[in-house]
Amino acid sequence: MHDLVIRGGRLVDGSGAPAVNGDLAIDGDRITQVGGKAGPGRREIEANGLLVTPGFVDVHTHYDGQATWDPYLAPSGWHGVTTLVMGNCGVGFAPARPDRHDWLIQLMEGVEDIPGSALAEGIKWGWETFPEYLDTLEKFPRALDIGTQVPHGAVRGYVMGDRGAANEAASAEDIAAMADIVEDALRAGALGFTSSRTMLHRAKDGRPVPGTFAGHEELIGIGRACARAGHGVFEIASDFGLGGMHGRFHEDIAWMRDLSTETGLPVSFILAQASHNPGEWRDILRWTEEAVAAGANLRAQVATRPAGMLLSFDNPMHPFKGHPSYLKVAGRPFDERIRLLSAPEMRAQLAAEETTLTGKFDTFFVTHFDNMYPLGDPPDYEPTPECSIAGIAKRTGRTPQAVLLDAMLAKGGSDFIYYPIINYAEANFDPIREMLLHPRAMLSLSDGGAHCGVICDASSPSYMLSYWVRDRTRGARLPLELAVKLQTRDTACAYGLHDRGLLAPGMRADVNVVDFERLHLHAPEAVRDLPAAGRRLVQRVDGYKATVQSGQLTYQDGVATGVLPGKLIRGPQAAPRR
Repeated sequence: MHDLVIRGGRLVDGSGAPAVNGDLAIDGDRITQVGGKAGPGRREIEANGLLVTPGFVDVHTHYDGQATWDPYLAPSGWHGVTTLVMGNCGVGFAPARPDRHDWLIQLMEGVEDIPGSALAEGIKWGWETFPEYLDTLEKFPRALDIGTQVPHGAVRGYVMGDRGAANEAASAEDIAAMADIVEDALRAGALGFTSSRTMLHRAKDGRPVPGTFAGHEELIGIGRACARAGHGVFEIASDFGLGGMHGRFHEDIAWMRDLSTETGLPVSFILAQASHNPGEWRDILRWTEEAVAAGANLRAQVATRPAGMLLSFDNPMHPFKGHPSYLKVAGRPFDERIRLLSAPEMRAQLAAEETTLTGKFDTFFVTHFDNMYPLGDPPDYEPTPECSIAGIAKRTGRTPQAVLLDAMLAKGGSDFIYYPIINYAEANFDPIREMLLHPRAMLSLSDGGAHCGVICDASSPSYMLSYWVRDRTRGARLPLELAVKLQTRDTACAYGLHDRGLLAPGMRADVNVVDFERLHLHAPEAVRDLPAAGRRLVQRVDGYKATVQSGQLTYQDGVATGVLPGKLIRGPQAAPRR
């Protein structure tokens, strides 16, 4: 008798092969039968034609602090994620000298928009070295598996102190010390090393993150340390859309190629379409292909939808934040603020004013009405230009400011304005689809656990199925089998996790049972459930009948069962022998 049988499902195994109907049997924490008619199970789930997929493997998250206090790592667990990788973009909390805790928190807060007060209250520091951090993570029960990477910012701060924080050049001694730390961390079980080269990533104090200007010797020295450890993805957040053939990204591709060809390491980098240079992403993919032809192993991390700020009066980032009338009520409680802003005289005055902000980005941001869209419920992440604030204003003969204000005050101020930052220069998803289909692309960038104030993309696994496979009408969709493969087998193997992401005998029993027709993403909502009543955006979903982690039912009909079989992943995981 099997421990668990999922009966009569539509099995999408993660390999890209066509779906088949049949049963899935699990014994212990392993899959033992895929397809056909399985024998009886001690526990059975009637799938009756529902999708049965591997658990989703999300390789770009920022739960580095949350993983020390939250066993569910919500909201990712709500969306079928059974394995996640954190420590991305060069920020994290180990290694950590006792007197640098606050500095690491403000670094994470600035780069990833996680409330510092929540991190300060939630993290129970019990480590200094990276191996000690892994030991701490391993002791904490959780509902899903986690793996982590070594962040450049923390390593630089640990070795170089204020010199590292200030991005001073590293000496040969500094590089050797950083390399030793990274090698020790990977030998203890880290999955890779990460750094940031983008000027968009800044600490709360406004300084670029440590490592932004790291030289070739520092990067190669750390890469060689990973090679000595015998494994590790080298992940980079770099600037894109900033200068074509003479820009920094072209230079970064060159050292990524050199590092990968010398060490044999896979190197991954963030790829997206920038609005001010909308064609460079194709150049970057061409440079990547040239590097791969020269022997490098480069992968481009691609998001499933635009990184879009969700603007409302419930957070400090919105187009009216610099208007004189708004500043008079900005300090009032939210409900009172909405009531005051809704008064006819205030509305008219606010809509007629100009911002007092003077920064180049601010002045552009608050008037970029053709790139602002009411998000709606259900949310529309691929709206047409006619649906923009500018489009509505033109159609109705009103000012964009008045249209925007009405949209932001609707439903008691709970609705969001969607402001896509990247990947929407052409006001459609066709470039994203082209990126996702590229052989060097890797589905990524959900940023689970991060950007709590204005971005909410941890729902990306559910969005891949509901929108890209089923609902998209403005262009070509993606095949179901490919959409599953991109976020299961492909992401697992990219990080050396060859024991998961595939429905096959001997593989880890991480499984989702999904009611595909009923799969539905709700509009994002603001909640204050972080430590210190910290605010974050979450997005709930309907349609998950079950999520199984290591053979145990962790979610049933979208509700956590309380079972916590998740573990810390230490290093690459071999495929089972068959």
